[in-house]
Amino acid sequence: MTEFSVWAPDAIRVRLRLAGDTDHEMHTAADGWWQVDVPDAGPDYSFLLNDDETPLPDPRSPWQPAGVHGPSRRYDHAAYAWSDSAWTGRQLPGSILYELHIGTFTPDGTFDAAIDRLDHLVSLGVDLIELLPINAFNGEHNWGYDGVCWYAPHEPYGGPDGLKRFVDAAHARGLGVILDVVYNHFGPSGAYAPQFGPYLAEQSNSWGRSVNLDGPHSDEVRRYIIDSVLMWLRDYHVDGLRLDAVHALPDTRAIPLLEELAIEVESLSTHLGRPLSLIAESDLNDPRLITPREAGGFGLHAQWNDDAHHALHTLLTGERQGYYGDFGSLETLSDVLTGGFFHAGTWSSFRNRHHGRPLDSRVPGHRLVAYLQNHDQIGNRATGDRISASLSPSLLRVGAVLLLTAPFTPMLFMGEEWAASTPWQFFTSHPEPELATAVRNGRRREFASHGWPEGDVPDPQDPETFVRSRLDWAELDKPEHASMLSFYQRLIALRRSTSDLSDPRMHEVSVQHGDQFLVMRRGDTLVVANFAGRGQGVSLPGVARRVLLATEEGVTVMRDRIQLPAETAAIVAL
Repeated sequence: MTEFSVWAPDAIRVRLRLAGDTDHEMHTAADGWWQVDVPDAGPDYSFLLNDDETPLPDPRSPWQPAGVHGPSRRYDHAAYAWSDSAWTGRQLPGSILYELHIGTFTPDGTFDAAIDRLDHLVSLGVDLIELLPINAFNGEHNWGYDGVCWYAPHEPYGGPDGLKRFVDAAHARGLGVILDVVYNHFGPSGAYAPQFGPYLAEQSNSWGRSVNLDGPHSDEVRRYIIDSVLMWLRDYHVDGLRLDAVHALPDTRAIPLLEELAIEVESLSTHLGRPLSLIAESDLNDPRLITPREAGGFGLHAQWNDDAHHALHTLLTGERQGYYGDFGSLETLSDVLTGGFFHAGTWSSFRNRHHGRPLDSRVPGHRLVAYLQNHDQIGNRATGDRISASLSPSLLRVGAVLLLTAPFTPMLFMGEEWAASTPWQFFTSHPEPELATAVRNGRRREFASHGWPEGDVPDPQDPETFVRSRLDWAELDKPEHASMLSFYQRLIALRRSTSDLSDPRMHEVSVQHGDQFLVMRRGDTLVVANFAGRGQGVSLPGVARRVLLATEEGVTVMRDRIQLPAETAAIVAL
């Protein structure tokens, strides 16, 4: 016998449809659930609500081989033969993250093709791979944030077995895997779960209606999310999750969903005997997210830190538009390096109000994920241009040094390590003409309001926009890209071998700055950066013993003074 169940609290009738249009009446169980046992059931199934004859996929479908509009397919997690029994996990503290998109990481855009590039990541020296969302969405290619099946890996990527092969192969090479997951909204096409029950709230966010976390029947909606989280960690052996835009999860309950997730994941981690990480994306600058529960916080392990990105990006590029307006000075970068947040109860001109709250000085910096580039900060630019399109190689190396020696958890975006020239543009493949037109026109209107001619904004629906965003691995054969990769490898190796450079104690960091230069002290190690287009000498807070790494030739030290060529950084041992 095979048991089928589905939550549909407002339905008066639910039927199970199997292959051959064979229908089975389901009976009510507890708390709005419907259930039926069927002998000799085939793999594919759908549900019919009330007297509607439209078959709908399972909201908890583990597999959608015919796409998000097709029938669900049963999947036996126990049938996969894992080879990672010796895997003990990767903790977030001390690790380096590498964000990638399966569809554009390789020409084939599959889990299996990505496996062939894992050795590159090993040689680079990263610890954890962060995959952009891989749950099923309508169409062939997409960033992943339009997902509608929160339990099913995207079939064109390789489906459930493909994801397991990728995780298994990563673990065999000592690499952990983190999944980016989206629980703040459903995508615009193929979201059938709300037809089954009150999954959505009345209020909306930037992407559509919010998820019902605190209204009537929200217990089951929260369970729907929690069970999805536990499934990825337990059944797919992933090592952590990045929770997309948690500020778009309205929740007034006494125990917020995020805290509930932290509790359940901690329990699962204890059972599995390996660390499991929850990383929030949040623009609130609210320390409660990463404060332990016993100290009154939510107990998440880390959050993305846009302030660190903005402080570095503006200083390196000179850009000041939009939300960059408050950034761009050495004082701003100093505040971030020593305090984590820049907006910490301070005035935000972009928001036209005060924003954020200070971090306790005892909060370790590894709870903040920092980056020079990520999918948002590149892809949400009009043309999807990387920072390497506007910066000199020398300034790129300066930025890399500051990122990888700061007291945070650093994250690289795919191709950053060789200064990839390929853009990362916003692409979609919505089959519905009306939706495709709306996305295309919305994108053009958005950037037209910022002064971009409509013709300069890539069409998200044009297949070439997707193709342009693929990494070009042949670039590694070119001297300028190979040289950048070699530098990143040496820098990461130095971070790994020098305890000062991974020390997460922000209150132990001291920063001095002057005329376009900055000196950051990390224990007995100094990081000195010259942003100027000219060489200059910088006084040091101690006697230098030797230069551990320099971004350019020509760096010289004379006891307590260092001479740096233009646009150069050096790491110095005292």
